Order: sequence, then structure tokens, then C-alpha cells
Amino acid sequence: MIRSFSRRDLLRSTSCGFGYLALNGLCGAASASAVSAIKPRAKRVIFLCMSGGPAHLDTFDYKPQTGNKEHAGSAFKFSQHGESGLWISELYPEVAKHADKLCVLNGMHADTGNHAQSFRQMHTGEKLRRRPSIGSWVSYGLGSENQNLPGFISLNSHEGLVHSGAFLPSQFSGTPIGINGEDMSAATIPNVTGDHLPNSAKRAQLDLLQAMNREHLGARPDDARLEGMIESMELGFRMQTIAPGLLDLSDEPDAVLERYRVGRKIKVGTCRPSDFGRQCLLARRFAEAGVRFIGVNHSGWDTHKNHRRDLSANCESTDAPIAALLEDLDQRGLLDDTLLVWGGEFGRPGLKPSDKKDETGHNANGFTFWLAGGGVKSGFAYGKTDDTGARAVDGKVHFRDLHATILHLLGLEHGKLAFHHQGREHRLTGPEGGRVVTEIFA
Repeated sequence: MIRSFSRRDLLRSTSCGFGYLALNGLCGAASASAVSAIKPRAKRVIFLCMSGGPAHLDTFDYKPQTGNKEHAGSAFKFSQHGESGLWISELYPEVAKHADKLCVLNGMHADTGNHAQSFRQMHTGEKLRRRPSIGSWVSYGLGSENQNLPGFISLNSHEGLVHSGAFLPSQFSGTPIGINGEDMSAATIPNVTGDHLPNSAKRAQLDLLQAMNREHLGARPDDARLEGMIESMELGFRMQTIAPGLLDLSDEPDAVLERYRVGRKIKVGTCRPSDFGRQCLLARRFAEAGVRFIGVNHSGWDTHKNHRRDLSANCESTDAPIAALLEDLDQRGLLDDTLLVWGGEFGRPGLKPSDKKDETGHNANGFTFWLAGGGVKSGFAYGKTDDTGARAVDGKVHFRDLHATILHLLGLEHGKLAFHHQGREHRLTGPEGGRVVTEIFA
């Protein structure tokens, strides 16, 4: 008797990443050539998302104020750091100690200065329509290195689009841990963590439900969404064996918790209380465990009023944790194949010396991101804005270019990583495509 071999069997009998690619190919969704065409420099990404628009001129893009009341520039002191001599603001003293690890992109620009649209474009490539986030595309293309964990996790995920898989099969959606303003010390994975039932009872429940799901799938052999749901439920069960331990930081030495500032919640003005250090430490642990894309989210950067006060608070709550993450990844040999990405949806105009209201607006025409590890140059600044920081004038990098570059560093060709939906092929970089910024490659 010859036993039929279904896609479900294939997923069970192969590694997680290969199984994902097999499912994609069988569904006519993606070309496997997008995965192997490029030699990967990175295995995973940690995206440090600063929601609200960090002021580039007061953090990593130094524009000295000349004393001219009409000339805007950096409102905080800057100095050069490391052998590279990168200019970094006084607001980031701990990150500045790792200047020689950073690749600073000072020529970033986006299509709009509206928060919602630009934030969506930063994560999904689209300003208006619901599309998969970059983490979902990475998970879709590569899967996870650990069969008991998802390929994409989003910490403090306060916006649904941050972890949305949109029209991709459901197993490629991000797994959210924590919500905006929640104490991350109590964060759990919905429907995964908890000990209300023994594992044997949970397995029996799932087996009964999955038996009905497979029977339902038998009449719909080409339903990728149903196939994805079955796989997601299996992954959810497997996660129960490893995820709770990763969320429990009790095994970390006190010195490590202190370096990450775990438990220190800084709140000034309109800034929300932040336990950002816990997110960074969890990101390191998930990276070590084989998660491909980890989103770390810090909000409150919309500093329209009381700019100096609130920006200082945001930098204080993120400075030491980011520095600790850079240090740990480097010392553990993970920085070479882990790509760190720092930035927000746009920047902010500089303050003029004569400004007394301490107010800032939005600036999508020029702002800063920085990368570290994962095959990019270290101690390197690429691109620049004009004398006032208002507009990118050299080495310009659009979000589409950034996305194309991140995918390339992971070994994915952005023009071939596609999914067929509603009659056409969709890509993270859209029909316009993006430029891989090879100038920043090590």
C-alpha cells in the first residue's frame, strides 16, 4: 500500500525553515531562488523601533548651531567617539562607547510626515494598505532556526501592523509579547504560557481539534490559510516547552540585570513608563534561541512640546539597555550574524538658538537610522543631510532601500521574495523596488 504524502507530512518531517519554503512553493507563493541566490551575512534581525520620530539632530546627526537665530541645528552637545570618530550626542553616553560598532545612515528619507502612514511604511513598505510587516516577510522567507519558536516575535507590540502577517499564511505573523504600557515583567505569550492544565491534557485537546482540522483540510487541499492555521496551532503547543523559560529572567546574574537596567522605569512628562531594558535582554535571549526577527518597541518619541525634557527621558531609558545588548551580542559571538536596526518613522526639525517654546515638528525629508553587526561596516557614517538637517542630500536611503538591504544581508533577494494575492504578486519593496545599499557592506 502506497501512503499519500501531504504537505502536512512534509512540514512534520523536515526542518522548520525548509518546511516553510516547501509550503510556499507548493502554494505557488514564493520562489525558493529568493533564498539561496545571495550569500547571507546575517542570520537574524533585532529591530529597535523608536516610535514617534526620534530627533536625528539631537542624537546622531550633528549640525552645530552657529548663533544665527534663523539657523536650526543640534540642541545638545556632541562629541566624537571611538577610533572612527563618529559624532554622537551627549544623550547617548553608553551607546557612544560602542561607536566603532555602528553604521550610521544620515540620509534616510520617507514619503510622508504623518505618523500613521510613515510608521506603516517603515514596517510594511506601504503607507495606506494592510500589508505584511518586514518581520513576517523574513519569517516567510527563512522560517525559524528553532522548531519550537516562531520566526518572528514582537515585544511591547503596541501597533497591530508591527506584527501583522496580513495576507501571508498565519504562521508567518509575528507573535506579540506585551502591549503598550504593560509591565513587561508580567508579559506572557497569549494562549501559550500558563499552567492551568498539564501538557498531556493540552496535547489531548489539541489532537482532537487537529483531527477535525485535518478532516476539514481533506476537502480543501489547496487552502493555504487552513494549512497555516494547523501549523500555527502545532507551533503554539511546541512553544510551551521553551517560551516560558526564555521569558523568565531569574537565571540572569544581578550584574546583567543592572547593565540592562531591568526594572528601572523612567517617566518624565508625557513619556510612558519604560522597562525597555527587559525587552533588550529578552531580545538577546530570543536571538540566542534562534528567532529570526525580533521587534523591540519603545514609544513616546513624539516630542512636540517640552522637547528637550522628553527627548532626554527617552534617551535615558534606552541608552544603557542598547549598549548592554551591543556588548553582549559582541562578547557572545552573535554580533557578526545578528543585524541590529535602530530608528523611527521620521526625524524632527532642528531647534533654532532663539527658540523659547522648545517645540518640534515632523521631518520625513531627512533623518537617521543606524545599523550594527550582520555584515555592515562598523564605525561608519553614510549619507548626510543639508546644513540644517532638513533634507537628505547625499547617500539617500528610502525605506524601500532599507528593506531591500536588510533582506539582502539575510540572503533574500527582494525582487524575488513574493506572494501571490488578489491576482498579483506582492513584495515588501513594492512595484517600485528598492536599492540594495552595498556601500555600507563590510
